[in-house]
Amino acid sequence: MISIKTGVTDYQITEPTTLLPFLIETHAHLSRNAVKAILTRGQVAVDGKKVTQHNHPLAVGQTVSVMNNKTAMIKTALKGIRILHEDDSIIVIHKDAGVLSMGDRSQAEMTAYRQLTQYVKETNKNNRIFIVHRLDRDTSGVMLYAKTEAMKEALQQDWHTIVKERIYTALVEGEVAEAEGTIKSWLMESKAMKVHSYNYDNGGKYAVTHWKKVRNNKDFSLLEVELETGRKNQIRVHMESLGHPVAGDKKYGALRNPLKRLGLHATTLAFIHPTTGKLERYTSKVPKEFMTQTK
Repeated sequence: MISIKTGVTDYQITEPTTLLPFLIETHAHLSRNAVKAILTRGQVAVDGKKVTQHNHPLAVGQTVSVMNNKTAMIKTALKGIRILHEDDSIIVIHKDAGVLSMGDRSQAEMTAYRQLTQYVKETNKNNRIFIVHRLDRDTSGVMLYAKTEAMKEALQQDWHTIVKERIYTALVEGEVAEAEGTIKSWLMESKAMKVHSYNYDNGGKYAVTHWKKVRNNKDFSLLEVELETGRKNQIRVHMESLGHPVAGDKKYGALRNPLKRLGLHATTLAFIHPTTGKLERYTSKVPKEFMTQTK
């Protein structure tokens, strides 16, 4: 099965083979040397990982992605972000910790927004990128941007209905005793720009967080956290109220910083695509260092 998106063609493997023969078969209009050049230039990925070896084995169910030369050159220039999906309406990315989702005009650093803006303008100078939601600088994982203002408005206007899953992995301090739980509270931001949690309605924003323990030791616990609402700093505040702040989150009570970053990763984002009406689900693998802290 073949699917085509902007600058990339995906092929589904239906029988075992190796990479070069497969590419020669699917690119019969090109010479053998031209196909080898596609590999050498880094235009081929298998299940999202770039591969250049001619004899790389392919198994049934794997996906081979072939970028056109221009797309390959553009994508290698992206720093700290990786495109997971792109179509005419949206771009879904993985963002590394340390990269800002968006900065103000006075900031010169290459935010995810600025890089994606440059990326889309390389194919058409009139193209633009629009913020749909944000991740904190030190939070890694899946993010969604819109490519048109109409798509941004469609996503934001009905965000809570459109989004079906918003799951994070959190490395928190201490040994969490319970297997799972739900935190419900009202969140209000102080003049000092810190969000506080209240167990009564004080006019703040109502927030609901569901969590499950994945693994733990005496020092740290790894939790799967699902947002029912999406408030500013919601997970960080709720983990503090649970008595187990996110590792590295000094602002919300953490005493230790084993990762040298915030122990928060946006693992899964699933939503109904406003254009196609289909359920889209994108994931980003939990960083290895999260796992090693809970061995």
